[in-house]
Amino acid sequence: MNLNQEQWAAQLAHDDNAVILDVRTPEEWSQGIVPGAVMIDFYTGPDFLEALQDLDKDKSYYVYCKAGGRSAQACDIMNNLGIMKTFNLNGGFSQWHGDVAQP
Repeated sequence: MNLNQEQWAAQLAHDDNAVILDVRTPEEWSQGIVPGAVMIDFYTGPDFLEALQDLDKDKSYYVYCKAGGRSAQACDIMNNLGIMKTFNLNGGFSQWHGDVAQP
C-alpha cells in the first residue's frame, strides 16, 4: 500500500508490529535514515531476495528508498513472498520531513 508521508508516519506510530525497512544503498544510508530503520540494499540482487525471504511474515513493514520507486518494487516482491503488510513511503526519503538519525 502506498502512503503519503503523513499517513506513513501516523500509521507507523501506532503499529506495535512495525519494522522500518530502508532499501537504499549503503552510500544513501550514510546520509541519514528514518530512526530505527534496518537496511536491505535493493541492488544486491539475490542477496536482497534472500533477506526478504527471511523476514517475519507476521510483522508490518514500512518501506522506503530515495524517491519511492525501489521501495514500491520491494513491497510488490514482499507481497509475492507472502508478506502482506507492506507500506511504501510515496516520495521516499527525499520527501521525508520527520526525524532523521545518523546510522
